[in-house]
Amino acid sequence: MQAQSMGWVVAFSAGLLSFLSPCVLPLVPSYATFITGMSLDELRDAETVRARRTVLVHGLLFVLGFTAVFMALGASATFLGGLLRYASRGVQAVGGVLLILFGLYLLGWLRLPGAGRDWRMHLADKPVGYLGTLLVGVTFGAGWTPCIGPVLGGILTLAATRGSLGEGMGLLAVYSAGLAIPFLLSTVLIERFMYGFKRFRAWLPWVNRISGAMLLALGVLMLTGSFTLLSTFLVRWTPDFLLQRL
Repeated sequence: MQAQSMGWVVAFSAGLLSFLSPCVLPLVPSYATFITGMSLDELRDAETVRARRTVLVHGLLFVLGFTAVFMALGASATFLGGLLRYASRGVQAVGGVLLILFGLYLLGWLRLPGAGRDWRMHLADKPVGYLGTLLVGVTFGAGWTPCIGPVLGGILTLAATRGSLGEGMGLLAVYSAGLAIPFLLSTVLIERFMYGFKRFRAWLPWVNRISGAMLLALGVLMLTGSFTLLSTFLVRWTPDFLLQRL
C-alpha cells in the first residue's frame, strides 16, 4: 500500500470520525431540516420519489459547498508546504508536533487557546432555493464547529506534506467524502438515522478519544519520519485484490 493511498485511508477515516463527533452527529436532523426547509415530520414522511429527490439534491449541494471550502484549504496547505519544500524534514517535524497537540486536545489531556469557542457562522434564515443550500454549505464549511477542528487540522497538516496541489486537494476531497456520505444517507433515511442515533448516543464520548489516539499516533510517526511504517504494517492485512487497485 503506497503512502499516498494510506493517506486517503486516514483522510476518509477522519471524515467518518468527524461525522460521528458529538457536535455533528446530534445536529444532523437540524442541518437536514434547515437546508431542505422541511420539518422533521415531513422528512420522515418523504416517501415519494419526488420528495426523496428534493432531499437528496439539497443534501448534495450542501455537501458540495463544504467540500469546495475544504479542498481550497487543502490547496492552500499544500502550497504553503511546497514553499518550504527545501526544508521538508522540518515541515514534517512541525506537522508531527501539530498532530500530537491535536491528538492530546481530543483526548482531553491538553487545552488549546480558543479551541472551545464556536466559530460557526449562524444563519437565522436560509437563502432561498438550491443556490441558497450551496451557499449554506460554503458558510458552514468556512466556520464549522471547532469540534472537528483538530481532526480537520490534522488532515490539513498531512496535505501540507503532499507533493502537489492535486494530492493535497484530493486528500481533503476524500476527507469530505468520509463526512458527506453518511450525512447524505442520514438525511435521506432520517427515520433510520433517528433510531440508530438513540442506540449510538452513549458511545459519542469515545469518538473524540479514538480521533485523538489516531492523530497522536500519526503525529509520532510523522515526527520520527516513520509514516511509511504504517503502510507497511497495513499491507499484511490488506487483501490482494485491493492491493492491486491501490
